Amino acid sequence: MRTAAATGPLEVLDVLWDCALPSGERIPVRRDDARGLLAERGQHRGARLVDALPAREDGTLDEDAVDQVLLAVHLELARLSEFVHVPQAMAHSLAPIIARLRDRAGGTIRVVDVGCGLGFDTRVLAASGALGADVEFVGLDLNALLVDAADRLARAESIDVRFLHGDALDPCLAIEDPDRTLMISSGLLHHLGRDALPAFFARHAELGVAGFAHFDPSPGFWTDVGAWTLHRTRMREPISRHDGAVSMRRALPSRDLLAVAREGAGDAFDLACDEVPRLYPQPDRIVRPVVGHRR
Repeated sequence: MRTAAATGPLEVLDVLWDCALPSGERIPVRRDDARGLLAERGQHRGARLVDALPAREDGTLDEDAVDQVLLAVHLELARLSEFVHVPQAMAHSLAPIIARLRDRAGGTIRVVDVGCGLGFDTRVLAASGALGADVEFVGLDLNALLVDAADRLARAESIDVRFLHGDALDPCLAIEDPDRTLMISSGLLHHLGRDALPAFFARHAELGVAGFAHFDPSPGFWTDVGAWTLHRTRMREPISRHDGAVSMRRALPSRDLLAVAREGAGDAFDLACDEVPRLYPQPDRIVRPVVGHRR
């Protein structure tokens, strides 16, 4: 299983699904192994949620049942993103970055959404046209099930977005026209885990992209309270409720995001990440980006 953190809390989805890198080929997961990872960290409620899932005679989790859980949880995440206006917040932050890139490079600008999942935020950005007619969108994710669902949703909605199955850290991945490419993500960084983030940002420098803007929750008391409330009141899936509370505890403060980005990317990018005041709630800044402009 591909666990995001060497220590600290795990989400149930961390232990239900695994794949080989960089191909993304799915690897069967044993139920006892999955529940054991949660139990050994004292997450007994999460372990019970794993126990409730069906397993085959060889002890591996039933993949169809896991797929149903993955889709259900990600659909609820999309509804939550819609409720708190994450795509609109992303468009507001991305507009000046796109304008700067447009002045420097010209031509079509490609926005690559890494770890896109069902691609809700990308589909909204593309459908709205908020970033301009000269911007095209590509979604990239390791989970073929989610990529297929995102592609079907985009076609059903007649939205011009391409969704691809792949790994952003794949050494074989080549970015066409990197001078006109911006890499983004929404809620991905805290799932990767702190230890994996330097390599993630180093890959941006290796690919030679013009910049990046990765949006992640801003941790703090009000974010934790808001996340707990929204997950309890708006989500029906028990795993969504469990993982939502854990997820916020794994998000990094702005200064820590800047530190790991600088550790990975070195001097290749000018970096910025706004510090969000924690003394009072700011619902319009639940997510904030760590931004890099290639020097």
